Amino acid sequence: MPRLSQQLHPHREPVTPLHAATVLLLRDAPRPGGGSTLQVLMTRRSDKASFVPGAYVFPGGGIETQDADPATHALADHRPAQTAARLTDALAAIRESFEELGVLLARHGDGRWAGADDIAAIARQAPAGTTFAAQCAARGLRLAADRVYWLAHWTADRNLPKRFAVPFLVARMPEGQEPVADESEQFEPVWVSPADALARHEAGQFFMIFPTIRTLQRLAQFADVDAVLAAVAHEQPLWVSSPRSGLLGGKEARFMEDEAPFGELALVTPTGRGEHALDWQSETPVPLLKNVQRLTAPNPGVMTGPGTNSYLVGDPATGYIAIDPGPADTEHLDKLWRAAGGDIRMIVCTHSHPDHSPGAAPLQAMCVRAGRAAPPILGLPSAPTARAASQFTPDRSLQDNELLTLAGQGPDGEIAHTLQVIHTPGHAANHLCLLLREDGLLFSGDHILNGSTTVIDPPDGNMADYLDSLDRLDALCAEHGADFILPAHGYVLGGPEDGARTVIARLKAHRLAREAKVLAAMQAQPEGSMDDWVRLAYDDVPPRMWPIAQRSLLAHVERIRMLEPGND
Repeated sequence: MPRLSQQLHPHREPVTPLHAATVLLLRDAPRPGGGSTLQVLMTRRSDKASFVPGAYVFPGGGIETQDADPATHALADHRPAQTAARLTDALAAIRESFEELGVLLARHGDGRWAGADDIAAIARQAPAGTTFAAQCAARGLRLAADRVYWLAHWTADRNLPKRFAVPFLVARMPEGQEPVADESEQFEPVWVSPADALARHEAGQFFMIFPTIRTLQRLAQFADVDAVLAAVAHEQPLWVSSPRSGLLGGKEARFMEDEAPFGELALVTPTGRGEHALDWQSETPVPLLKNVQRLTAPNPGVMTGPGTNSYLVGDPATGYIAIDPGPADTEHLDKLWRAAGGDIRMIVCTHSHPDHSPGAAPLQAMCVRAGRAAPPILGLPSAPTARAASQFTPDRSLQDNELLTLAGQGPDGEIAHTLQVIHTPGHAANHLCLLLREDGLLFSGDHILNGSTTVIDPPDGNMADYLDSLDRLDALCAEHGADFILPAHGYVLGGPEDGARTVIARLKAHRLAREAKVLAAMQAQPEGSMDDWVRLAYDDVPPRMWPIAQRSLLAHVERIRMLEPGND
């Protein structure tokens, strides 16, 4: 984890979330032209509600003492795998859906669902001295918690003044029942398909909050109620999320754990402030910590994403190390030099590709012209396998595991920033990664990217070396407790909830899954060409990208053939 002394913002403890539960009541509705469509029951919150007034939501509310009472649990049917905590969640959702909408998830002993007479006989707000569950039991009903499943779990963003931790549950709507709003907390119950709800929200006609929107987006992927219930039958949520917020275009935007900006927000605003600007720009350095700045070169493209990230590590007391100065763009290098106050002590290139290393010599000359000692250009020289545009010779070759240290006297005493050099061939034969040991940050160059997988282009690229290097980075992150990865393209990856090792594991799994598809293509068409194989192995990639993908496919083919029996 980064040192607290290097965080940009003072620590601010998030508000403790309140516990609640909500249920998505589902049905299959006939389409006018035939067939059916999945619908979910939603309702509008009171305009006077203290939390998200006027929003369309799923029925639910706070978990009460009665929901966790063993006496209530004894009045409910449940699955063997439903824990006591999950049963409490289900009972809270059943109670709230009845109180708010008059929907009663309860059955008679013969299996019949509660009917209109049962619903009319049970008070929505239980009289003093009794409970909702006891009222049901008096009618010979048992609460149908066994028909309520765990879809997801949301915990509200850390920067909100009022937060909830909420399991989102799903259940099929009982036949013969109709929702009737309580007209105090909830109004206007409506059956709507996820796609229609999202379209109406986009048109400004159906206000919803972030978790509701994201849940509907995922629900829209299912064809019917059976498909949803089959997906959640394993008793585990399909996703667990506590979103983080930042600024896009000057407006607050929230992101889930699987979305590109999440790791960066976890690094820059760990306890949630919503102040970090996420817009890609090349004009101003972006502070990530007090001792880490990122300046993105103005070279966006298919291969570079938003541009090449140049990093400055250090502070005014220690001077700076510049990582990947990028292309020889005078304006970009001048901004990088000024962000360091002209005090650049070393220039490190992670590898020799033309969007990473050409700016090194001009940046060094800029320092000399300003009367500073020439900062050494460090890295590994290009291998003979490198393409002509990727020729690079450093002033000094770095050694594997070498430590590059900046030290100085800060306001609170001695301060140091130490980068450990790791040789990581794969993307390029001379590729390096750097670990900022004091803060657990991995500068990954092009070995690990955010938003895409890096191209492995033989002969300088090698898939076997690439995967071996991933294993080495995983071990290094485990040894030093590294949580964050700072790539040469894209936002920061990782975080305390989803650390660097998880990112690496997913990337390796993705590469091996791709390799399995390549092998299957080769087996399906043993006499096929590279064009034939790329169509099969990269069928989930737009055809315009196939010429680039074919370079990585070749790397996979080389590794597959290397692993064949008899090849050492």
